[in-house]
Amino acid sequence: MRKELGITKEQYNTILTQAKEQILISRRIIAQHINSNVQSVYWKLGQLLSEKQLSEGYGGGVVQQLSTDLKAEFPEMGLSPRNLWNMKRFYERYFQAGPKLLQLVAVLPWGHNLLLMDKLNSHEMVIYYANETITKGWSRDMLHQAIKMDSYSQVKKNIKSNNFELTLQNTHATFANEVFRSSYNLGFLGITEPVKELELENRLISKIRNFILELGKGFSFIGNQYRLEYNAKEYFVDMLFYHRKLQCLVAIELKIGSFKAEYVGKMNLYLSLLDKLEKAENENQSIGIILCAEHDHLDVEIALQDINKPIGVAEYQLLIPKEKLQTLVLSELNKNP
Repeated sequence: MRKELGITKEQYNTILTQAKEQILISRRIIAQHINSNVQSVYWKLGQLLSEKQLSEGYGGGVVQQLSTDLKAEFPEMGLSPRNLWNMKRFYERYFQAGPKLLQLVAVLPWGHNLLLMDKLNSHEMVIYYANETITKGWSRDMLHQAIKMDSYSQVKKNIKSNNFELTLQNTHATFANEVFRSSYNLGFLGITEPVKELELENRLISKIRNFILELGKGFSFIGNQYRLEYNAKEYFVDMLFYHRKLQCLVAIELKIGSFKAEYVGKMNLYLSLLDKLEKAENENQSIGIILCAEHDHLDVEIALQDINKPIGVAEYQLLIPKEKLQTLVLSELNKNP
C-alpha cells in the first residue's frame, strides 16, 4: 500500500477514518432532518388532541376512529391509537419547555423520545441524554443503557481524576478537562462475560466508530498496539489517537480491573516516548488516559502527585451491571495470576 500510494499505512488509515467520519456525520444530518419533519407532524397532532381536551376515557372512541381513518389515508405513518395518545403526551410534556430542549427532541427518532418520556421526569436530564444521543449517534438500546447506568448523575459529580491543571497550560488544561470525562459508556460492545484486556481492545477496534463517538468530537484513530522503539527496546501503546483541537497525541491504555498506581508509571513512559519520537514541533505534549473498570479518586491523586506528564484516569461501563462486572473481572484475574 505504501509503494502504491506514496504514504505510510498509518497516514492512509488516518485519511480513511476521517473520510468515514465525514460520511457518517452527513448521514446523521440527513436523518435529523427526516426526524425533525416527523416530529413536527407528531407535535401538531398532539397539540390538536390536547386542545380538543380529549382523554383516554372521555375521548377514547374519538381517537380510535381517528386512528382508523388516518391509517386508511396515511398507512405508513404509525398512527395507531396508542401512538396518537403518545403524541398528545409528547406535546403536553414539552409545549412549555425552553427552545434548547425543543430543538433537541425535534431531531430525535420517535422511539428515543418515547423512552425519554417514559424514563425521565426532569427537563434537564432530557437535555443531557438527548444531546448525548445526537452527538454520539446512540441507538435506542444504548440510550436506554445510559439511563440505567445513570450517566447523568456521574457527569454532574464532575470529579476529575487527572493532573491536567498541573501539567498543562491554563487554557489547554481547561479544554482538556472539557474533552476528557471521568466515565465512558462502552455498552455498544454488548459484553456479558469475562474479557481479557486484549479482547476488550479488539472489540473496541472492531467498533472503532462507536468508540470515537463515545470519546467525543475531534478524535482521529491512529492505531492499536502502536509500536514505539527506543534504545533497542520495543513498547506498545494499546490505542493511539490524535485530537485535532487539542493538537496532540492521545494514548489510551485499557485495564480490565481496578486502577493500580503502577499503571501511571507505564503511561508516563509511553508519553515520554511519544513526545520524543512522534510529536511534531507544532503539536502540544501528548496526553494519556488510563481506562479501567473502576478507580478511587484519592488513589489516583496520590499516584499522579509527582508526575509531570498529563495523565487522566477514567472508568468504563459495559452493558452488564457494575457489580456483576467486578465479579467477572475477579474471576478472570484468578484464572490468570
